Amino acid sequence: MKQLILAAMLAVGLCGGAHAADDVALKAAVAAPTRTPANVARDGARHPYETLAFFGIKPTMTVVELSPSGGWYTEILAPYLRENGVLIGASEEVVEGKRAGTQFRAKVNSNPIYSKVRLAVFEPPAKYAIAPANSVDMVLTFRNLHNWIELGPDKLAELLKNVHTVLKPGGVFGIVDHRLPASMTQDATASTGYLHQAWVIKTVQAAGFKLAASAEINANPKDTADHPKGVWALPPVLANKDDKRSDYLAIGESDRMTLKFVKQ
Repeated sequence: MKQLILAAMLAVGLCGGAHAADDVALKAAVAAPTRTPANVARDGARHPYETLAFFGIKPTMTVVELSPSGGWYTEILAPYLRENGVLIGASEEVVEGKRAGTQFRAKVNSNPIYSKVRLAVFEPPAKYAIAPANSVDMVLTFRNLHNWIELGPDKLAELLKNVHTVLKPGGVFGIVDHRLPASMTQDATASTGYLHQAWVIKTVQAAGFKLAASAEINANPKDTADHPKGVWALPPVLANKDDKRSDYLAIGESDRMTLKFVKQ
């Protein structure tokens, strides 16, 4: 990893200051040869460098990734934090019938680059064993909040309070999720996969956070958010198969909000 970072520094002609070194380390992690080619192909839609830089990540941080599933962002976070920081992957326990936990454990065991990733339990609403209170610099979650709405308002509030608890004062909670236009109705379970940005901000702030900034890094104005089978009609799922496939490919991945909260 050190050699990879040095090569990236030489390639872009940067060295010296701490801020430049941090940026180069993140670029090197995004360019890591250990990343899955299919994941790299989605960088143009997911903007990992810009997104993580917006959240203010640094290689010395302790970072929690909630519900990492197949490890798309883990492939970047693990090498980036490996030498001087800590990555905690908070997922389901690995038991029969729990695909997400099994999938993430398989990712962590697939390459030595992930050998320092710490495993934690995140099983809403039953169990939260993420990290000690006030011990984490940053918690990140990518396209998961819409799934948690099914817990109901009280259980969702409990989930967010657990995130709040593990963060240090002033720690960052970064959220990326599918965005529903304000003119459209968000149902009680977000069945389309889309959420109102204003609703997300209000809900997260009610758990003790403050919105520090929002970004249009992952915006897609082509996405009208009114597709049969919801967000899953779009790439990469293409749930409607051949029906209007070319139209959905032309739209690309969903319009997404990118929100940076801080613990109060």
